[in-house]
Amino acid sequence: MQSHVVSQDVQTKARAFNIVTNHGLIETPIFMPVGTLGTVKGINQEQLKEDVDASIILGNTYHLYLRPGCRIIERAGGLHKFINWKKPILTDSGGYQVYSLSTTRKVKEEGVKFKSHIDGSIHWFTPENAVQFQRSIGADIIMCLDECVAYPITKKYARIAMGRTHRWIDRGLSEFNGSKPLYQYDQTFVPIVQGGVFADLRIESAQFVSQKELSINAIGGLSVGEPHDLMYEMTEIVCDNLPKDKPRYLMGVGTPANILECISLGVDMFDCVMPTRNGRNGMLFTAEGIINIKNRKWAEDFSPIDLGSYSFVDLNYSRAYLRHLFTVNEMLGKQIASLHNLAFYIWLVKKARERIVNGTFGHWKEVMIPKLNQRL
Repeated sequence: MQSHVVSQDVQTKARAFNIVTNHGLIETPIFMPVGTLGTVKGINQEQLKEDVDASIILGNTYHLYLRPGCRIIERAGGLHKFINWKKPILTDSGGYQVYSLSTTRKVKEEGVKFKSHIDGSIHWFTPENAVQFQRSIGADIIMCLDECVAYPITKKYARIAMGRTHRWIDRGLSEFNGSKPLYQYDQTFVPIVQGGVFADLRIESAQFVSQKELSINAIGGLSVGEPHDLMYEMTEIVCDNLPKDKPRYLMGVGTPANILECISLGVDMFDCVMPTRNGRNGMLFTAEGIINIKNRKWAEDFSPIDLGSYSFVDLNYSRAYLRHLFTVNEMLGKQIASLHNLAFYIWLVKKARERIVNGTFGHWKEVMIPKLNQRL
């Protein structure tokens, strides 16, 4: 994988990168739709490619390991062929999902022991087999196993988890360097900065990760319940201590406003389930604010869903019709809302790139954020 800076904003720390993988070009800032089980929920791959215009999607190692299992994915020729997606894929290591199963897992130095949420069976994730599983899955970009801590957490435990993550990075990198891709393309191993909400730990972790001199660096353990201002503070500290010539990936963030703020702090790559999860619950993100389409006020609003026309659904269906679909619990409503939200997120980061390149990002961001946060 290769990358280079295309443009640096003059007012903020925002950048635009070109990242070249064997499955295509990724232009940053980028939002990556989350396809946990080999699918972005409710959206087919053709819609992702042609309508949403996603240039990369995510898969989840924990879920794919359990179902359908690495053996089946290998027999299919890797996840790209299994799901018929020809563009890049990133897989997380499963660390966050194991973290979220706090009542059914135990973290040890060797790795994480957990119970399957499906049948209660016992499994182990280690830094080494997390790499092996992701080799089998065949993602272009694969993540190290890390220990993500909750908020709030004591500094003592945040330091323990950070140290363990650093040791796991070394073990995972050793496994990665000692193994080869199973398919006919390269993979990239990504380390993750941890340290909770403690500035000195974040600096220490960012410096540790920087020393690995890898192609992408990730920031984990944020957007786990901390206030947004604290998330921004930690993000800026980490970005200031990571290499300027390598893309930075902030995991699990967030709202459209979060994304613009973090782009301005120097983040290049984002993922979040919010566009689809909130869409399935009737929340639409727009350039003018947030719509709860379930509200009675939309029942006789026959105007298009969004005149911004980010997806074909925006002009083809009215707000009244979309509200009706949610009222009768018709799954088409959830699909329409998810498509709109994903297309809007992709439009937002593409517009951010355009503004970075032409030198107007800072002012545009300040105008956009109040609008993005308001309720319509």
